[in-house]
Amino acid sequence: MLPEIESKIESAGKALSSIGYTVKEVSPQEFYDFMTGEIFSKDTTILDDVLRNEYLMIHELVEISELKKMGRTISKQVIVNLPKTVIYDVHYTAIERELEYALHKKDLAWVKNRLRQHKESVLEGDPNLPEEIKPRAEAIFKKFRKALPHMTDERLKKSGI
Repeated sequence: MLPEIESKIESAGKALSSIGYTVKEVSPQEFYDFMTGEIFSKDTTILDDVLRNEYLMIHELVEISELKKMGRTISKQVIVNLPKTVIYDVHYTAIERELEYALHKKDLAWVKNRLRQHKESVLEGDPNLPEEIKPRAEAIFKKFRKALPHMTDERLKKSGI
């Protein structure tokens, strides 16, 4: 499995380079440990889901890279051992890069889907979300919602965003 992870990290790193993001070196073992480690949320995304989806791969690689840029050691406990504000901060950076890449590829369906998920799982239903971080979550939603200019406010609302 580690060779497949290594290949996916390389591809995701190239994709991120195309939008000007520099990835900190992430080993396949670090990626595996991060993806299979302990979490505090009800996230049901599994390693296989991520390896099969370019955007999710980008998202997770950015999260790990951001943690490493802070000097954090990646382990199976990194998420539960850090303050939630740190975890949410790297998650928000990751969702921004993921959505920027989707816009770069003109994949508006992905942007629309992820915004709906962000609204439902973060803005409306996340009991772990620290209050001081909520304004950033709202700003991300508004920023990328505006990136869907072909859709009227009414159409966006009907689709859940």
